[in-house]
Amino acid sequence: MNFKPDSDEAALVDKVVHVNRVAKVVKGGRRFSFSAIVVVGDGKGKVGYGLGKAAEVPEAIRKGTEKAKKSMVRVDLAGTTVPHAALGYSGSGQVFLKPAAKGTGVIAGGSVRAVLEAAGVKDILSKVIGSNNPHNVVRATLDALSQMKLPRTVAKERGVPPERLRV
Repeated sequence: MNFKPDSDEAALVDKVVHVNRVAKVVKGGRRFSFSAIVVVGDGKGKVGYGLGKAAEVPEAIRKGTEKAKKSMVRVDLAGTTVPHAALGYSGSGQVFLKPAAKGTGVIAGGSVRAVLEAAGVKDILSKVIGSNNPHNVVRATLDALSQMKLPRTVAKERGVPPERLRV
């Protein structure tokens, strides 16, 4: 029996953003477990994140990957960058994303970089403002990406031809 993986599943890129060791103090000492934040994307505008918790690191990563696949959202991209600047919020963390010229690369820190690369963004400028907690930074980046709209999408929503929009 030949098992062929789904073509969509094979194309997914997963990146481990952060692994945290958590200690629970019990009568006999400390019990350690792990939590892992994982970002999954197809490199073409779909991205999601998940938090997995388990007694072992590989199991936590696997659980995080499964949750990330279920939480994937579509993001509007303008070629290799984003269509416009946006500020995403999550808790006290903020992430500012700004389009960049072709060839600039991904100018971003660890957590933001993982989300943007998984989404398929190649050229972008970013800045983390406030909290640099990986949980908040990943959620704020996804919030900023979810605000992205292409000019033709905005024109369609407003009911005007795209050439009438001032960009």
